[in-house]
Formats: sequence, structure tokens, C-alpha cells
Amino acid sequence: MTRENGKTHKSHENDESHENDESYDAVVIGAGVLGCSVAYALAQDGRRVCVVDRNASAGSGSTSASSAVVRFNYSTFAGVAGAWESARIWQNWAQHLGADAGTGSARFIRTGGLSLDAPGQDRRKVLALFDRVGVPYEVWDEALLRERMPLLDTGRHYPPKAVTDDAFWGEPTGTLTGYWTPDSGFIDDPQLAARDLMAAAERHGARFRFRSPVVRVDRTDRVTGIGLADGTVLAAPVVVNVAGPHSGAVNGLAGVEDGFRVRTRPLRQEVHEVRAPEGYGRDGAGPLVADLDLGTYFRGTPSGGIIVGGTEPECDVLQWLDDPDAYSVHPSKAVYDAQLLRAARRLPTLTVPGTPRGTAGVYDVSDDWIPIYDKTDLPGYYVAIGTSGNQFKNAPVVGRYIAAIVAACEDGRDHDTDPVQVDLPHTGHRVDLSHYSRLRTVNRDSSFSVMG
Repeated sequence: MTRENGKTHKSHENDESHENDESYDAVVIGAGVLGCSVAYALAQDGRRVCVVDRNASAGSGSTSASSAVVRFNYSTFAGVAGAWESARIWQNWAQHLGADAGTGSARFIRTGGLSLDAPGQDRRKVLALFDRVGVPYEVWDEALLRERMPLLDTGRHYPPKAVTDDAFWGEPTGTLTGYWTPDSGFIDDPQLAARDLMAAAERHGARFRFRSPVVRVDRTDRVTGIGLADGTVLAAPVVVNVAGPHSGAVNGLAGVEDGFRVRTRPLRQEVHEVRAPEGYGRDGAGPLVADLDLGTYFRGTPSGGIIVGGTEPECDVLQWLDDPDAYSVHPSKAVYDAQLLRAARRLPTLTVPGTPRGTAGVYDVSDDWIPIYDKTDLPGYYVAIGTSGNQFKNAPVVGRYIAAIVAACEDGRDHDTDPVQVDLPHTGHRVDLSHYSRLRTVNRDSSFSVMG
């Protein structure tokens, strides 16, 4: 037996019956990068964990379509602090995993990142948070922006406009400034990052079951487990919903929807990749540029490409889904044109091929684009939802957030009235996890976009 976080757990080292055991300390629904991180953290705490996923492998859902950007410009302290802590972990990924370096793991590519000023995100607020957290940055005026990134057109076009609007092609109304964060970058393979975390969880005894849709959440006065489509029942006193775009449906199975003041829903999104213009970045990986002035973002790739996505400007019609499985996985010409032509206004030497090349995935979006990491009204049932679009970078700390909430609540603490706080070891900050409560009012400090 082992005892951690005030709780006793059965050790499963040398437990020969583990392969056929359908009773666990915790079941995690979803094996994306966040679900695998949650599983790893729970297993590190000594819990016997089983992860189930409807897909064929770890990270093959929304995670596989992620742009995997590492940045720090969130609209809240918790967002900035979590991203800054996570960056330190990404930079020492093998240490976090407890694995030897050079084993084919995902890699953090440090490129630096430029955020162009726009009313969509208040620079003064963001930089004040950077000062509080300790994130290094440089403020660039228009002249310095031209000097450091000569490929960029510095014209101001705000607000973003539809590319079908003649005004989209109008002359700039001024010039831009921005701020540079030298520690920004991206993870070279988001799906591999999920698999890294899966392997780390497995080294601590976690079990993974794929092609295993959840059809039932079992409960009495608390959660008692789940039922799978093949008839398997997994008994557990703790269930964590990390099901991404399917999280709402899973909450429905658990009967907990009425206990949320902030809701989530699935949103179809696209990202596109084309060849980067000559001179964009060093060694084929250009810097991240967040351009709320035009409503887009882009970053380089190690192979000399450029990935382009959108920031949900008001002029675009968002593709909300009633069914997260009912969508086209192929990029559309309309969205491709909108995102690539916006990028080309900022990068005039960018070539925009006529045929779309990219991918479509589904976000799990909360009302204020801030995730929900929390307990629920059903004892033993926890959620890490509303995360898509801006939480990949925070995966290393999210596992610890959920593990801390689970440990406290299972030990009798009421997280609703006595919120759990987590100390971040690499940066020394403390995050109050009530920031991510299901009972919060919609956070008006949010950007209400993928920026978070």
C-alpha cells in the first residue's frame, strides 16, 4: 500500500491480475494531451488509473489538429502563470516525463512571438500580468517592428473584415506596434506529446483502452464508474471527464449539466499550412505572430512551412456544431481564403496557392473561452473541459490542477467554498483554481476568442 496526499492507495507493482482488473481508483475519459496529463498526474499520486477514448490512439482527436503554440498572453493571471510554468516544463520535457532524453519525444521549438496591438486584447493589461508573473518581453514601436521583422507590413486595418467585403482591401488607417516574447514557440508534434504523457502514465501503472466509447456514467449518491459500448463496466470512485468536444454529452450521461453556470459547446475550426515566404525565421521555423488587427495568427514549421489559423473575429461566422461527430474534416475554400488572405496582407510575400491544404478539427469551447477545471455536484465526478484552442500549451500543469482538486475533494474538502490552490514549483506562483470554477460568472476579462 502507498499513502500520498493524505489518501491510501493500493500499490499495483507486480500485480499480475492488473490486466483483467475492471476496478480502478480513477477513470479518465479522453486520451488527448490533457487527458493523458491528468492520467499521469493521478498515477503519480499512486492512484490506479484507466483511461478510455473513443479514438484509436492517444492524441488522435482535437490534439492532433492543434497548432501547439506556446505563448503567454492570456487575459488573466491564472492563464499567464499557468502558461509560464508550462513553458519551463516543455523546455525540460524528458525530466517531466521521467524518461531519458533523446527517446523520440516531442520537442519545444523556441522561436519567439510577436503580438500586434489591437483593441481585441489590451496590451497594458497583458504586460502588467507579464510583470507580475515574470515573463520577459520587449515593446516594439513601428520602427523597431520594421527593423526586427522586415517581411511584415505594419499597416493597421482594425477591425478585421470579411475577405468578401470590399473594405478588406482598403488602405491601412495607421501603423501598428506590438510586443515580443522571446520564450514563445511551439511543440513540433502535438500528438507525440500526448503519447509521451501516455507512456509516462503507463510507467506508473495506468492502463489505456482505445476504441471504447462511453455510453453510461454509473452513480448512486456519488459516481461509481462508467459503462462502455462493448458492455464493459469500469468501476471507480473517481471519474474525470476530459472528453474534449464530447464533454457535454458525457456530462449529460452523468446528469450534472444543471450544476454549471458556464457551459461548453463544440466548434469546428480550421488551420492551414503553406510554404513560408523566403526569409521568414531562422532554420525554417519562423516566429509566432498573433495578429488580432486582421483576425489571424501564424507560426513557422521545422520544414519551412507556415501554419495559419484564425482568432474568431466578429466578421466571421463561427461553425458551432450540434453533433461533434457531424462535420467535414476537409478544409473549406471559404475559411482557407479568409485566413490565408489575412496572413498575406501582413506578409505580402506570402504565396497563397489556389487549393486549400490544412486540417479541420473540433474545439470544446466554454462561454468565455476559459476552461473549467473543477469538481461537480456529483461527488467523485470531475471535469477538465472547455479547453480547446488555447490550453494545449498548459497541458503539463492541467494534470496537476486536476490531481490537486481530486485529492482535496476525496479527502473531504469542499472546493466550492474552500478553493484549492496550487503552487507552481518552477516559477514560484500560486494559482487559485476557483478561477476555473463551473460556478463562476462569465469572465468579462476574457478576450472571448482563442486567445483566452
